[in-house]
Amino acid sequence: MKIAILSSIAWRTPPLKYGPWEQVASNIAEGLIEKGIEVTLFATGNSITKGKLSSVIETPYAEDSSVDPKVAECLHISNLMEQADSFDIIHNNFDFLPLTYSNLIKTPMVTTIHGFSSPKIIPVYKKYNHTTHYVSISDSDRHPELDYIATVYNGINIEEFTFNSEPDDYLLFFGRIHPDKGTYEAIEIAKKAKRKLIISGLIQDREYFDQNVKPYINNDDIIYVGNSGPKDRQRILSKAFALLHPIHFAEPFGLSVVEAMACGTPVIAFNLGSMSELILQNKTGFLVSNIAEAVDAVTNVESINRHYCYARASSLFSRHKMIEGYLTVYEKILRII
Repeated sequence: MKIAILSSIAWRTPPLKYGPWEQVASNIAEGLIEKGIEVTLFATGNSITKGKLSSVIETPYAEDSSVDPKVAECLHISNLMEQADSFDIIHNNFDFLPLTYSNLIKTPMVTTIHGFSSPKIIPVYKKYNHTTHYVSISDSDRHPELDYIATVYNGINIEEFTFNSEPDDYLLFFGRIHPDKGTYEAIEIAKKAKRKLIISGLIQDREYFDQNVKPYINNDDIIYVGNSGPKDRQRILSKAFALLHPIHFAEPFGLSVVEAMACGTPVIAFNLGSMSELILQNKTGFLVSNIAEAVDAVTNVESINRHYCYARASSLFSRHKMIEGYLTVYEKILRII
């Protein structure tokens, strides 16, 4: 079986720091390679893979202002599509644009839908609903007008995360700094709970950061450590007393949630989107509705068994488990064509 993995080119695959789509694409590619499958990763030229790498630009456009995103994306996608006959399956991790090629090639395409950035993109998914194959990353993120071949949870490389049974006393916010992610609410929770808060993440909304986050940063009880890379990520996740995830949107998945649990760290999250699929109430964390409930949950964190958090992440959200799911999808598609 020859598989083409199409990644985003906003960031490197795997990303140096932020880049959830690129991280998942990398996990899929490397997991398949471990199974002995021939994989070509279509990504930026500075990407890293044990398989074959095919690229049209060297550096990600989010890191290199000289690269025009639309031009780079068109060249990137067409680079794969012009080689489509070389593969048994094309696995698209790059949103809706590659779908517009799907009726022009013979190779079946699997598209993992990493959430819907806007309702405006739904017509593209609807147009190709019966000629391609959609995978959701959680049951909660399924659009009622689309058909899905499977739900496959995102999987992480468990070995990259360190289990810690004796955490420090700080709370952690880990994710992009944006109103959707609730960085300000995390600050409120920490202050009301009288706990130190460490904030780590890409500043995606500068105005929000300047007005709602920066005024509280004092390097004492509210600390911003920047956009953490893999080594810093696993360290601060594993040492955290709990991860705060007070989101304000129906999040399709939440890599930081399962990464925290892989370290044994409980998660306190607003109960939206996929959170009820990722977090087992009172077992790996707490699903709450507001700040007051989150503060109460902080006082109950010590009731959570950190070993159980690790065990659940390892069994449900590992790269191995994800690859099993995708191999089942590939085999089903190849049987029906």
